[in-house]
Amino acid sequence: MLIRKLFKFENAHIVRNCTSDRCKRSIHGHSYKVELLLKASKLDHGQMVYDFGLLKGVIKDLFDSFDHAICFWQDDSAEYIQACKTFSARWVALPVSPSAEQFSRIFFYLAQQVLQSTITQNGEGDVEVYSVIVHETDTGYAQSFQEDIENVQMGILDLDKIVFSEQVQAEWMDPQMYENLKQGLKFQNPAVDLQVKI
Repeated sequence: MLIRKLFKFENAHIVRNCTSDRCKRSIHGHSYKVELLLKASKLDHGQMVYDFGLLKGVIKDLFDSFDHAICFWQDDSAEYIQACKTFSARWVALPVSPSAEQFSRIFFYLAQQVLQSTITQNGEGDVEVYSVIVHETDTGYAQSFQEDIENVQMGILDLDKIVFSEQVQAEWMDPQMYENLKQGLKFQNPAVDLQVKI
């Protein structure tokens, strides 16, 4: 079974080496919509794949990190990267270009890492990320699947290579959250008192 959670954010970028002259030479922004699709073959005690309320924690904080931020590719020019850091308190450095395609891979990867690092407590089954769709405009989107995350020709994704500015980190519910994720520490979902015996 699949469930879908929609996230929204505003973000600015340049997509180097693309065909469109406007996109590769000028900073511009989009109103993004990110669809996170989770799948499981078993339902939890609440008869859900994964309670939507649980997605308002670490995953929401990570996705919201991109809101009102500028994203740049770490292989861009040092001068451009420094300008991004100088003139925006909210920035995200990426190991890949900030295209819609790479955003879909990054959000898939981040959600996957969080789910794999989460201790569930309500009988959740084999919950995993099925797909991520990133709408860059009303008429265009990119969608990624597990095989896209594993495809090194599309770029290697690594938690150490995705860097969030100090301002972004300061706005998280737990400013140490990302360091904890990188160190393999576990997140724990709340305990649940069952009202009906299963």
